[in-house]
Amino acid sequence: MPASSPPTIGIVSLGCPKALVDSERILTQLRAEGYLISPDYAGADTVIVNTCGFLDSAKEESLAAIGEAISENGKVIVTGCMGGEEDVIRAAHPSVLAVTGPHQAQQVVSAVHEVIPPAHDPKMDLVPDCGLKLTPAHYAYLKISEGCNNSCNFCIIPDIRGKLVSRPVVSVLYEAERLVNAGVKELLVISQDTSAYGVDIGFQPGKWHGNEIKARFFELAKQLGSLGSWVRLHYVYPYPHVDEVIELMEDNIVLPYLDIPFQHASPKILKNMRRPANDDKVLRRIENWRNICPDLALRSTFIVGYPGETEEDFQYLLDWISEAKILRAGCFRYEAVSGAKSNQLPDQIPEEVKQERWHRFMQAQLEVSNELMSAMTGKQVTVLVDGIDEETGEAIARGTFDAPEIDGNIFISNDGHLQQGDMVKVSLDEVDEYDFLAHLV
Repeated sequence: MPASSPPTIGIVSLGCPKALVDSERILTQLRAEGYLISPDYAGADTVIVNTCGFLDSAKEESLAAIGEAISENGKVIVTGCMGGEEDVIRAAHPSVLAVTGPHQAQQVVSAVHEVIPPAHDPKMDLVPDCGLKLTPAHYAYLKISEGCNNSCNFCIIPDIRGKLVSRPVVSVLYEAERLVNAGVKELLVISQDTSAYGVDIGFQPGKWHGNEIKARFFELAKQLGSLGSWVRLHYVYPYPHVDEVIELMEDNIVLPYLDIPFQHASPKILKNMRRPANDDKVLRRIENWRNICPDLALRSTFIVGYPGETEEDFQYLLDWISEAKILRAGCFRYEAVSGAKSNQLPDQIPEEVKQERWHRFMQAQLEVSNELMSAMTGKQVTVLVDGIDEETGEAIARGTFDAPEIDGNIFISNDGHLQQGDMVKVSLDEVDEYDFLAHLV
């Protein structure tokens, strides 16, 4: 291929932020080798589809995305969590060029090389020091580990991605530093179990700027908080050692925000899920956290319609979210996942009951959110602008209590001066369901 026409790659990235980070690493490697990145199918010499395989509905979406890429482009390489089911993928789409599993970036790059070799010496190609990102320039996901040591009955993540493998602490910190130096104003820390970081490597220390730092959740959070950007913690379990991180939140070192995947509250259902089932202890821990850091915002995900869930269990969950004061919550109707142990449980719930409970949960959660948000009106808060609404001209921003894409927004009257990535102070004027209306201070 002539040097004037470098090869071009397209990518479709599905699933969770952890998969998004994998896509970013793949693109970074390919860009370093001289490949260009295409925003559409027509401009790409080949297309990578990074799949999700957690739920059957996600697998269907992945297969549909592969089919669309084949139809629009023809040359498709498949990777990601569904890549472990190569037979299923090839049965649906026999023309795919290659299939690799999760966190196999080098195998994906090798597959690209076979389809369309790099055009020239990678030493001559420059990429940003922080790598290529699929997120806006002002925030980035920071993945600190792969896999999970938990054995939840409804989940097959350990089967797909393996047991917990923590990254060396120095590697994480230098990546974070490069991101902040490149202009990132918010680091979103992700993994399958963020609070278990370092357990598998015995909290192995490393030297960072002359200081010895242990690979512990608390020490990592503290060092990340020293870089000058917002630090938001996702997928944290309510282990006792999380208590000390709450003190970092009260000291404004990390954001007063925790994303904790509670999944349910009924002790019986939690036991059936093989998750921590002492809800009273969790409520006491949350109360203690709020005594330390009154501004703490909690977000979570829950499952309704799990096998064996009675009306009493479901009502217990509704009462619990009100008592726990969960600001933001996502809710999923239980879905049987191929290979999950929960498929064998008795008392499977009819779909119509799952749907009805989902609607009731979302209404109850809206009431909890509105109560908490109404108490925040009139306050002045610092926000990060994610973008400008093209129709209204309003700035769309978030406060410390909202993560991008999954939580609410703050809509700000804009005189044309606000831009994406600006950090400004606003007054919260009014609640509109899950969002705020605000004005600049």
